[in-house]
Amino acid sequence: MSSQDHTHVRPWRAIARRPSRKIRVGDVEVGGDAPITVQSMTNTVTADAAATIAQVRQLEEAGADIVRVSCPDEDSTAAFREIARAARVPLVADIHFHYRRGIEAAKAGAACLRINPGNIGSPDRVREVVQAARDHGCSIRIGVNAGSLERELLERYGEPCPQAMVESALNHARILQDHDFHEFKISVKASDVFMTVAAYQMLAEAIDCPLHLGVTEAGALRSGTVKSSIGLGSLLWAGIGDTIRVSLAADPVEEVKVGFDILKSLGLRHRGVNIIACPSCARQGFNVIQTVETLEQRLAHISTPMSLSIIGCVVNGPGEALMTDLGFTGGGKGSGMVYVAGKPDHKMDNAQMVDHIVQLVEARAAEIEAAAARTAGAAPPQAAE
Repeated sequence: MSSQDHTHVRPWRAIARRPSRKIRVGDVEVGGDAPITVQSMTNTVTADAAATIAQVRQLEEAGADIVRVSCPDEDSTAAFREIARAARVPLVADIHFHYRRGIEAAKAGAACLRINPGNIGSPDRVREVVQAARDHGCSIRIGVNAGSLERELLERYGEPCPQAMVESALNHARILQDHDFHEFKISVKASDVFMTVAAYQMLAEAIDCPLHLGVTEAGALRSGTVKSSIGLGSLLWAGIGDTIRVSLAADPVEEVKVGFDILKSLGLRHRGVNIIACPSCARQGFNVIQTVETLEQRLAHISTPMSLSIIGCVVNGPGEALMTDLGFTGGGKGSGMVYVAGKPDHKMDNAQMVDHIVQLVEARAAEIEAAAARTAGAAPPQAAE
């Protein structure tokens, strides 16, 4: 059960999401009361459809709700049709400057176009792209980056700043609104965490469209994870944000993992096994760090939400196990206690505990999924409209 389910007795866990209108990216809802979605982006050469499809598949298996694909040239949009047919999640076509790429991507099956309307040419060209999006059921993401602000804004403000980013975003939004197109979301990203957070805070007050969160060019896996967790975490905690992308100079699959970990830590999304583990010390009855690393690998295939505590000794072990679906606490001579639903259940030798825990988690996941299927099957039929 999620922490959000207990807000009536634990109000300090409550997050009141900013009201926003809802749009669709393919069959995925973004904004409003829809779950906060996790995105990533391929880094293969898009024209190599086979390689790009393979990476899209990896991101899907990691749990990505939406995947973005760059379309810098005509070869890319030509390959996009094959990629979109193979994808199981909606694809966003990343378009910069070339309005024809946007039209081609919309025709090729893009669920969303990432563009800045003010950067793709004359009003006639903007009108053509917007019409293509409307004709093919595409939404649009306006993507403002601190590193590519319009010259006139930089001259007026002197440097990239939250005010300039928000003004740019609203200017682009106005172009779409003038074409009576409202299926759009906005991002205002910077590599500076302070600027990013301030820009999103301002934008959240200025417009009701869904917001796509991200700290752009956050860095390598560890440093980028830290920066993204601070920036995205503070915004999400304040109720701001409807879809997120963690931008890492790393395997895109890691972006998805980090994104879900950020959402899980705030009780906003739950996917897979949430392992609660102690940092270990001289009291540990088994090698906690090695055990957790092994369990993360062995349980990566589990998408069913559940919690697992792995604690080295009895100081905090029983208390942590009380709050998790399954738990293991060390302290015995070569063995530890297995907890089920918060209660001590049986002992298990340390040498066998990893295999045993994996079996327990898999069995519990099967039970949860079977119960969910029974509940869905017992649901009353919807009244005909």
